[in-house]
Amino acid sequence: MNRSERITIALDALGGDHGVSVVVPAAIRFLKANPDVEIILVGRADAISEHLTTQSKSDRLRIHHASQEVGMDEPPSRALRGKKDSSMRVALNLVKDGVANACVSAGNTGALMATARFVLKMLPHVDRPAIITAIPSIKGRTWVLDLGANVDCSGQHLFQFAVMGSEMVAAVDENISSPKIGLLNIGEEEIKGNEQVKNAHRLLTNSTLNYIGYVEGDGIYKGIADVVVTDGFVGNVALKSSEGVAKMIAHFLKAEFKRNLYTRIVGMLALPVLRNFRRKADPRRHNGASLLGLRGVVIKSHGSADALAFENAINVAKQAVRSNVSERIATGVAVHLDEGAGE
Repeated sequence: MNRSERITIALDALGGDHGVSVVVPAAIRFLKANPDVEIILVGRADAISEHLTTQSKSDRLRIHHASQEVGMDEPPSRALRGKKDSSMRVALNLVKDGVANACVSAGNTGALMATARFVLKMLPHVDRPAIITAIPSIKGRTWVLDLGANVDCSGQHLFQFAVMGSEMVAAVDENISSPKIGLLNIGEEEIKGNEQVKNAHRLLTNSTLNYIGYVEGDGIYKGIADVVVTDGFVGNVALKSSEGVAKMIAHFLKAEFKRNLYTRIVGMLALPVLRNFRRKADPRRHNGASLLGLRGVVIKSHGSADALAFENAINVAKQAVRSNVSERIATGVAVHLDEGAGE
C-alpha cells in the first residue's frame, strides 16, 4: 500500500472482556498519534457514544452500528450462524467490502477465526489460517506461529506456516530480508520429534527458505531464529507459559524488594533498571496477533487487553496493511508451493 494513502481500520468495539470501555479509549489515543489512520468503531451505537466526549470526537472516527455481540465462551458455530449482525462479523464484512483495510478484535478467538475464514476466505494454496505474534527475546523479538488456530497439523501445514511467517516478517521488519526459520522440537537432533515435525523438517530442508533446523523451547527467547514454527497446541502452551513466567518473575521481584528496609532501599536504587525490564517484558506492548492466510488483515487482541495493549494491536494492523502482508504471503506461497507439493 502506498504510504501516502490513509488506512481505515475497523474495530470490534464489543469484543473482549472489557469491550467499549477499552476499545474506544484505545482508538482515540491511537488516532492522536497516527494522522494517517481512520477508525470505524463497530458495535451498538448507544454504547459506543457513551464513551465519546466532545473533545474525543474526530472526522477520522466514526461509528458503524451492529446490534449483536459474540460471547467469549460462545461456540464458533453459533456465532457464525446465529450472529450475522455481531460487531465481529460486521467489522469483517467492512474489510471484505473494501470499506476498511483491516479488522481488530479482542473477541472469542474460535469465533473470530471461523467467521474470518467464512467472510474473507483463504488465500490461494493456503489450507489453514495461522496465528502469529512476536515474543520478546534476547536479540529483540521472535515471531511464533501457530498460536492456537490449528491443534492438529500435518507436515505440509507446518511448511505453509513457515512460508507465511517468513513473508510476514520480511514485510514488517525492514532489517530482515531473509528471516531465519526454526522448527520447534524437543531436541535439535535429526532423530527427535513426531512424524509431522519430521515431515515438515524434510520439506523445509529442501526449500529455498532460510531454514536453520530444529529449535528447542529456550531457543525462542535466545533469538536463535526470527520465526519459530509449531502447531497451535504447542504454540499456545508456549505463549501462555511465557506470560506466566513473566508474571511470576515480576511478583517475586516485587516481594523481595518489599521484604525489609534494606531491600526497599536497594529497590529504589534499582528502579530505573526494573522499569526498563518491565517495559521490555510487558506483554501489553507485544499484544496483537495476526491471522495469516486470509484474504485480508485480521488482528486478534488478547481478550483481557487494557487500552495500552489494544492500542498496540491497532498498530500491528496498521503495520500489516502498510507492508502489504496479505499480498506478499499470496505471492510467497505460490512461489514455494512446488517445494512442498510432495508431502
